[in-house]
Amino acid sequence: MNKKLPNVYAVPITKKISNNKETFKSSEDDSLRSASISSQEINKIFSDKTHVYKTRVKVTTKKGSEEVDIVGLTQNALLTLSGKTIEIDDILDIKKV
Repeated sequence: MNKKLPNVYAVPITKKISNNKETFKSSEDDSLRSASISSQEINKIFSDKTHVYKTRVKVTTKKGSEEVDIVGLTQNALLTLSGKTIEIDDILDIKKV
């Protein structure tokens, strides 16, 4: 197995390469923050041992912040005790109170 392999031609680089001079990091700007929270955060609230029927949470959405009692979950919204639905895509943060 001492075969000589053929040579590979490589084009010589004659110009200066500067393709990584500018970068953008979106997490530095709060206005560009991801508008959606992960489904794991919501599932963690509903799978908690203290959640029997309802859980009091503070929900921060694009429109503002409020404390509500959540009782259910659909595919794309949280259901509150007062009958209001909160779209999951609008939620920026959710904390258990």
